[in-house]
Amino acid sequence: MRGVSGRGFAMVSDVAIIGAGVVGCALARRFALEGIGVTLIEAGSDILSGASKANSAILHTGFDAPPGSLELACIKAGHAEYLAIREAMGLPLLRCGALVVAWSEAEEEALEGIRAQALGNGIGNVALVGQERLRAMEPQLSTQARAALHVPDEALIDPWSPFLAYVEQAMAHGATVQLNTRVTGGTFDGEAWHIDTSTGTLSARLVINCAGNQGDVIEKLLLGASDFEIRPRKGQFVVFDKAAHGLASAVILPVPNERTKGVVVTRTVFGNLLVGPTAEEQEDRERTEVDHDQLEALIRRGVEILPALAHMPVTACYAGLRPATEKKDYRITAKPGQNWISVGGIRSTGLSAALGIARYVFGLYASRGRKGTPVDSPSIPVVPNLTEHMPRDYASPGYGEIICHCELVTRREIETALARPLPAGDFGGLKRRTRCAMGRCQGFNCSARLASLTRGRFPVSLDAGEAR
Repeated sequence: MRGVSGRGFAMVSDVAIIGAGVVGCALARRFALEGIGVTLIEAGSDILSGASKANSAILHTGFDAPPGSLELACIKAGHAEYLAIREAMGLPLLRCGALVVAWSEAEEEALEGIRAQALGNGIGNVALVGQERLRAMEPQLSTQARAALHVPDEALIDPWSPFLAYVEQAMAHGATVQLNTRVTGGTFDGEAWHIDTSTGTLSARLVINCAGNQGDVIEKLLLGASDFEIRPRKGQFVVFDKAAHGLASAVILPVPNERTKGVVVTRTVFGNLLVGPTAEEQEDRERTEVDHDQLEALIRRGVEILPALAHMPVTACYAGLRPATEKKDYRITAKPGQNWISVGGIRSTGLSAALGIARYVFGLYASRGRKGTPVDSPSIPVVPNLTEHMPRDYASPGYGEIICHCELVTRREIETALARPLPAGDFGGLKRRTRCAMGRCQGFNCSARLASLTRGRFPVSLDAGEAR
C-alpha cells in the first residue's frame, strides 16, 4: 500500500523513516525485506527531492575513507551489495576506474600515503602510475599531470534509478510511502511515537531520522535537542556536452585536502562529462542557486585538467547541498530509551554507502531484540535503463514517439514513469526517471508535450512554469 497525500490518516508502523533520500530509500528496502512494517515519510513530492537529487554518481570503493571509520565500513558493505543485486534489478554499472592525479611535487609525494591508506582499507589492487603511463591511459589529460594513483574498482552508476527500485521493492513487501508529508511535531509515550504531519498523524514504535539537511531540525522538534549540527555545504557542478564524453576514460580525482575532496572530472552514464563540485559553506538549508563566478572557475579548472574542454559547450549546471556536520564521520546513533535512531551527517559518500548504512542501522534495531520474519523470495522490481552504454528504449519497436529529442526519451518511457508502483510525483521526479528535459535545450522543445502528457498529475503543472 502507498499513502500519497491523503489527510487525516491514522496508521501504526513498526518503523517510521523520516526522509526519502538515498539513505531513507535503502533503509525502507532493508527493513521491509526483514519483515518489518515501514512507513517512509517525505516532505517533497517525490523521493530524492532533497540533497540526494544532486551528486556525482560515483560508486566508491572506500579507498580514501577514514581508516576504521563507520563511513568506510558502510561504503564497503554498500558497494558489495550493489554489485550483488544490480543485475537482477537492471541497475547499471560503468566500470571505469579512477585516477587520483598529482599536479605538484607535494601532491606526488602524497600519493604514497593515499596508496597506503587504500591498502589499509582493504582495497588491494591500487597502483601508482608514472607520467608516461598516465598519458597512455588518459591521452587528453594535461601534460602538467605528474603522476597518479590508479583505483580500478571505482565505477559510475545511475544516481536515481536504484533508489526507485529499492522503494518499489519495499512497497511490494508492505511498506507505505507518504509523499508531500512534512513532520510538524510528535510525542513519545514510552512505547510508540505519535508523529504529527501536514497530512495527519501516524504512530510508529521506532523512528529513524535520515532527514538530510533537516536532520538536526527534526531532532530538536521531536527530541528537544540534537547531538549534531548540520552545516550545509553547497556543491556546484558543470555538465559539458556529449561531445566531451570521450575526453576522459577514468574518473579524474584530485589529491584531497583537509576540507574537501576537491574538483572531480568524470564521465556520466548519461553520455556527458561532469566537472565539480565546489565546496561552499552556507547557512541556508534549501537554497541551491548556481553562481556565475563559481561556475566559471569550475570551467577553468576543467580546462586545466582536460585542455580540449576549452572547445566544448556546457549543456547544464546544477548545485546540491551536502548535509555536512561539525564532524567528518557519519553521525549514526541509537537512543534505545526513546525508540529513536539518528542517521545524520551522510555526506558525499552516501550514494555508495546507502545499502551498507541500511544494514548497519538494521543491526542497531535487531540488537534490541526486535525482529520480523525475513522475506524468503523477495519481489525484484526492474527499472528501465537510462544509460548510454546499455540499450535504450528508443531502440525497441513500439515506443510511440520521441518526446525529448535531446535525450531520446520516448513516450513509452514517460507513460511508464507515470504508471509505476511509485509514479513520478513531480517534474523533477519525471526527469530523474526518464532523463527528459536534461539535454542541450533543457526542456525548451519538449516542455509543451510533457505538459500535455502530465496534465493533472503533479502538484505544480508544467503549464504553470514548472518545466523551467
